[in-house]
Amino acid sequence: MANRTVTIKDKPYTLLGQPVKVGDPAPDVELTANDFSPVKLSAYNGKPRLISVVYSLDTGLCDAQTHKFNEEAVKLGGDVVVLTVSADLPFAQKRWCGASGLQNVITLSDHKAMAFAGAYGVHIQERRVTSRAVFVVDRQNVVRYVEYVPVVGSHPNYDAALQALKQVAGK
Repeated sequence: MANRTVTIKDKPYTLLGQPVKVGDPAPDVELTANDFSPVKLSAYNGKPRLISVVYSLDTGLCDAQTHKFNEEAVKLGGDVVVLTVSADLPFAQKRWCGASGLQNVITLSDHKAMAFAGAYGVHIQERRVTSRAVFVVDRQNVVRYVEYVPVVGSHPNYDAALQALKQVAGK
C-alpha cells in the first residue's frame, strides 16, 4: 500500500494503518475509558454510532468538532452513540469532559497501543497522535460513512456525517 499523508500547517505527515472503506465491517479494537478501564468498540454493537476522531481535545478545532457532533446527535434519540477518539491521555479527556458542559459525551483514548489508529488508518507516525476523521457505523457493525480529513486543521463535513448517522439511525 502506498504511503498516505495528511498535512499540518502545510507540512506532510505519514498516516499509518489500513484505511477502512464504506461497506467494511468496523474493526473491533480496545481503547481506554476516562477511568482507565478497557473498552472494546464491540461494546456498542447493535447501536448506530458516529466515531469522531480528533487530534487532541485540547485544540479549539477538536473541541468544536466534539461539541458539534454531540449536540446534533442528542437530537436523534437515545440509542445513537457518538464516540470521540484521540490519543490524549485519559486524564486529559476526563478533564475536558468535566469542562465541556456536554451531557453523555463518550471519549476514548488510544494512547496505549494506537490500536484504533492502526486499524482505522489514522495514526500520524511522526507525532504518534490520531488524525482527524469521521466514521459512521450501522447497527450491524458495517461502516456506512468514512471521511479522512486531509488537512488536520480543517473541519470535517458535519452535514454529510450527520446525514449518514440519521440514515443508519432510521431518522
